[in-house]
Amino acid sequence: MEGTEKGADRAALEGLDLDINYYHENGRSYVILRERVRRASRRLSRAHVLLFLATVLTTLAAGAILNGHNVFQEPWTIIQGWPFSLTLMAILVIHESGHYFYARRHRVDVSLPYFIPAPPPIIIGTFGAFIKMRGPIPNRLALLEIGAAGPIAGFLAAVPALICGLHLSTVVEIEAGGFFLGDSLLMKAATALMFPGLEPGTDILLHPVGFAGWIGLLVTMLNLLPLAQLDGGHIAYALLGNRQEWLGRAILVAFIPMGILLSPNWLFWGFLILILMRTVKHPPVPNVNRPLKPYELLIGLACLFIFILCFIPVPFRMS
Repeated sequence: MEGTEKGADRAALEGLDLDINYYHENGRSYVILRERVRRASRRLSRAHVLLFLATVLTTLAAGAILNGHNVFQEPWTIIQGWPFSLTLMAILVIHESGHYFYARRHRVDVSLPYFIPAPPPIIIGTFGAFIKMRGPIPNRLALLEIGAAGPIAGFLAAVPALICGLHLSTVVEIEAGGFFLGDSLLMKAATALMFPGLEPGTDILLHPVGFAGWIGLLVTMLNLLPLAQLDGGHIAYALLGNRQEWLGRAILVAFIPMGILLSPNWLFWGFLILILMRTVKHPPVPNVNRPLKPYELLIGLACLFIFILCFIPVPFRMS
């Protein structure tokens, strides 16, 4: 709604059972009306606990399988997956905690994280985690900080995991039909530093801890795509306002040549985003078209820098 606000209008709106946000821009008054969501308990629910335990179980299984164990024939070997499971779960918890604590800081009603288990044959054991926003986001700064806190926190957790995992990794001869992980700029720099002068025909067999760190960087990259309600969508809308929609459309169209020329993963991810989110446009938030403050611009540049470091043109390939 937009127009000239009058006292009677405000009084009438306040009587409705709605969440109401007022803001002023370019001499006009705007009102955003949302259905009021009853504040729920932030205590752990049964769903939180069961999903978390199930995700621990599936990531343990994934880690054990990565170590060469058959958890279906020898169920007790599942415990061998603990280095991978512990590392990946820690990265996910830290990522979601970033969102959660900044949402609480801005007094946005938000749930505790829900973890999503993924049983074999999903090789990483999880589809990630999410938190539910139960109330409206009040302004640009809140949207920017809530959106950016998760990827920044997750990135800061994934980098030491990757470095530690590389330290535990070994050099092996390349075998035909092998499965290879793509390199980001950060991965290239870390491997060049820790494994200088790799001989032709050899590569690094990444330790499960390093694989969890690599997944953390991949998840950070995907979350920073400026689409809809991904973390990158929050950040782009906070920085660009309504122009975020055009950037999102351009990125989604770019997935087509990237999927054809680089990796079919990009086609799959683009299709999945369209199915789950149905749009690239971010929902409206008050005061996003005012001039940017230096602090807000710095957050945006930091997220762009992280995205560039984590970008993997070809995430997976076979030899």
